Amino acid sequence: MPDPADTERRLAALEARVEDVAAVAAAARQDAVAARHLAAAHDRDLADLGVKVDANRRAINALGVQTAARFDRVDERMDRLETEMRTGFAEMRGRLDGAAAGQQQIVGMLTTLLRDQG
Repeated sequence: MPDPADTERRLAALEARVEDVAAVAAAARQDAVAARHLAAAHDRDLADLGVKVDANRRAINALGVQTAARFDRVDERMDRLETEMRTGFAEMRGRLDGAAAGQQQIVGMLTTLLRDQG
């Protein structure tokens, strides 16, 4: 039969080990709870980041559309200005040609007048 003092000592050692295991298990539970909280916070952060990235993407796309529309309007204005410029130059060319023809007629008349006098 085992010695009661030895049994008492073994029981005390076993109780101490059980307390150590319980403390380790409690710490592991706390670590697991903390890890779950961190993982949930990480998931929320990633979701928030995804929302922000999507919002930025939409804003950038909207700016691209606005910029393209502005360039289209500038292009249309340039086309109109080019047409007006060409029309204006053609009109001025016609007027200058008319003025040159009139001057040539005056030169011819002056030449005839001077020849008849001289």
